[in-house]
Amino acid sequence: MVEMLDLGDRVSAVREGVTYEGILMPSRREGYVVLKLDNGYNIGLKLSESKVALVGKGTETKPPVKPLKSREGLPLVSILSTGGTIASKVDYRTGAVTSQFSAEEIIAAIPELEEIANYNARVIYTILSENMRAEYWIALANAVAEEIRNGAQGVIITHGTDTMMYTAAALSFILKTSVPVILVGSQRSSDRPSSDASMNAICAATVATSDIAEVVVVMHGTTSDNYCSIHRGTRVRKMHTSRRDAFWSINWPTIGRVDYLSRKIEANIPYRRRGEVDLEVRDKMEPKCAIVKYSPGASPEVLDYYINADYKGIVIEGTGLGHVASNWIDSIRKATEKDIPVIITSQCLRGRICDRVYDTGRYMLEAGALEGGDMLPEVAVVKLMWVLANASSKEEVRRLMEAPLAGEISASTPITT
Repeated sequence: MVEMLDLGDRVSAVREGVTYEGILMPSRREGYVVLKLDNGYNIGLKLSESKVALVGKGTETKPPVKPLKSREGLPLVSILSTGGTIASKVDYRTGAVTSQFSAEEIIAAIPELEEIANYNARVIYTILSENMRAEYWIALANAVAEEIRNGAQGVIITHGTDTMMYTAAALSFILKTSVPVILVGSQRSSDRPSSDASMNAICAATVATSDIAEVVVVMHGTTSDNYCSIHRGTRVRKMHTSRRDAFWSINWPTIGRVDYLSRKIEANIPYRRRGEVDLEVRDKMEPKCAIVKYSPGASPEVLDYYINADYKGIVIEGTGLGHVASNWIDSIRKATEKDIPVIITSQCLRGRICDRVYDTGRYMLEAGALEGGDMLPEVAVVKLMWVLANASSKEEVRRLMEAPLAGEISASTPITT
């Protein structure tokens, strides 16, 4: 009987007197049937213990899509879609979550967005965020700038969560923006009852119409549907694989929060305001930079690989205050003598490095390594990509890496973050 069913059909399965009804999904285990229940969750049942029957043939359904209409008195916001879970649905052919929704479909699925602003919508990419790379950041930054030049008073970028912090950092260095630029995603797809897509998008649109003229990430602030946090693009990190409040600001407070029901913004710290700077785009990036995570007993040959492969810059995630084993010192020196900057950050994430406390750290500095202060490792490597492409000398590389360019580094780190 199961062989007569097609993926996407509505079926029932009776097991031990309990009837389950839902959409037939692919099963990776032979002898099992998988249903997506009406509550959005999946259940797997052993065929030998279940009676499965067709309820109705499947039909592809999509939310109704209507042309975007302009509403008088509302600001203009551009939505640039790059893919990710917030722009995804379940593909019943494979059971995978795939990026298939356009920006217009996102608005159609979340009608509250039209109460906040008028929208232009463009699909820049339809990729999962692990496929992002430097050339995509450059194209995305130029697309943002084009929207601003064409009159957008805010820009929302829908993005996969896994590498959102890299893109946020890249845009923070490439762009000086005169309007809000918001990156938003979701941890759970829209077909799930616990999806965070709608609330995150509504809060992002609220920030896009505010006076916070920075590159920021807007995501759930707690596991409940009460507010979203506004994170500076160079201070944010995904800290959990699946929780809705996965994004935290590290080593600096959040810029603020957006109350979901009232849509009011409460600021925590000063921020750059709308119109304070003119739009500027410096879109050169050097992609051949690497992050190396030190672990006890690791061979310095890992550094030698990048040196010999003609990489232009290296970020090391050291232990504690920013240390590696003493047998790494010669490889660090080898890199810096070839004018390959080596930036030291910490695996601890919170706090700042200081390579002047212990002998190993002092030897690292003598070998030419640069301290990354309280920069996050991923922010440091993105900054290094940007600095190497825009600095005119070795001395300027050092100066720019040690200076705050987009709020990514500070002279002192608050103990509460």
